[in-house]
Amino acid sequence: MQTLIWTGAAITLIGLFGLLWCIFLAARAKRENLSNEVMRTRLRRLVPINLASLLFSSVGLMMVIVGIVLA
Repeated sequence: MQTLIWTGAAITLIGLFGLLWCIFLAARAKRENLSNEVMRTRLRRLVPINLASLLFSSVGLMMVIVGIVLA
């Protein structure tokens, strides 16, 4: 079960890095004072990355919990 816990922790970290990357890109776009349409376009491109990162984090945390319960 140690493998499941550590694998889940690694997947969770990948998801957290993805979320931080989305935050960084959105903040950078906001600092650039872009027009409304350009800002929407950039943020639309971030939505799938953000959702995938949330999925990775959630699945990783579930793996950690399952590993702890089964241990």
